[in-house]
Amino acid sequence: MDALKLIAQDSLKAEAPSFEVGDSVRVHVKIKEGDRERIQMFEGTVIAKKHGGVAETFTVRRVSHGCGVERVFPLHSPNVDKVEVIRQGRVRRAKLYYLRDRVGKAAKVKSKIR
Repeated sequence: MDALKLIAQDSLKAEAPSFEVGDSVRVHVKIKEGDRERIQMFEGTVIAKKHGGVAETFTVRRVSHGCGVERVFPLHSPNVDKVEVIRQGRVRRAKLYYLRDRVGKAAKVKSKIR
């Protein structure tokens, strides 16, 4: 088991981005198209963080052209270039799955007052 832990420690990012559930984030993802590589941004609200260590993932949700879109990103993946926190949200839940049923202003997360 110690050998597995050592391998997992090597795969972790040195500077993992710090954000919480409810924050609005912009995720920079590396997209490979043929032999070229570009960075695509996905902006939305973090509705869940799961697992821990090398397998940690987070789910980002946004509404695009009236249709809800969710993407799950592995936090320590080399394809996730960086995660920018746009604004911090104030929530009282660990998972914000209830936002899937809400539309318009009801789907808004309050801002954290600094």
